Amino acid sequence: MRLSVRTLALPAAALAAALSLTACQSSSDPDAAPAPTSASPRQTTGADPTTEATPTTAAPDPTRTTAPATAPTKTPPKKTARPTEAPAPSSTPADGAGGDDDARPLRPCTAQDVKVVASKVSRPINHLALTITNTGGRTCDALGAPLVGFDHSQAPIRIMEESKPQAVVTLAPGESAYASVLLTGEPGGPGEDTHGMTVRTVKVNLTADSMKTVPAPEGTFVDDGAAVSYWQRELEDALQF
Repeated sequence: MRLSVRTLALPAAALAAALSLTACQSSSDPDAAPAPTSASPRQTTGADPTTEATPTTAAPDPTRTTAPATAPTKTPPKKTARPTEAPAPSSTPADGAGGDDDARPLRPCTAQDVKVVASKVSRPINHLALTITNTGGRTCDALGAPLVGFDHSQAPIRIMEESKPQAVVTLAPGESAYASVLLTGEPGGPGEDTHGMTVRTVKVNLTADSMKTVPAPEGTFVDDGAAVSYWQRELEDALQF
């Protein structure tokens, strides 16, 4: 029994010695290939596997100077001398001078500018002719129709609107304008009285505040049907109404 135990112990000791010798030979052999190791997924070539590579920025060179950026210089535009404009000529001619009547402001003829005459005419019957003549030194305008009354009448007689001219009659010094006065009219109805009377004076209002009173021709008879025309350039035109 004792022999059997020692015989079995010897091979076990020999095997352990052989394994120990093999391990020593492997560690001392420089040509032996190193045992493979598993690399960490974060490891990079030549770097510590526990740290990540950080990009580095080169420090600026203190000896190098950089010129500051300069904004481009703007060249101011050249100023062009503006030609001097001559003043526009006045559209209003001097009084008494010629020119476009449409460009001249109207200047009504007043009692100070004109002479007024009331005269009897043969044709048509029952008419008077009113004549105004510019005796002043400036041009004036015979506006509309005169407001005509007789003696001490308060209301002016009727104006014949059908006699209105196409343009205002403008009178240069020495020129005349004309209006006709219809002295009597037809009665308004059978048996009506026209209240006629013989007058001695004719009152002519050239404007609302400018009146002249002139003698009426002898035997001038007027009634409620009396009327006056607008001022006309020609006497013949005035006597058509």
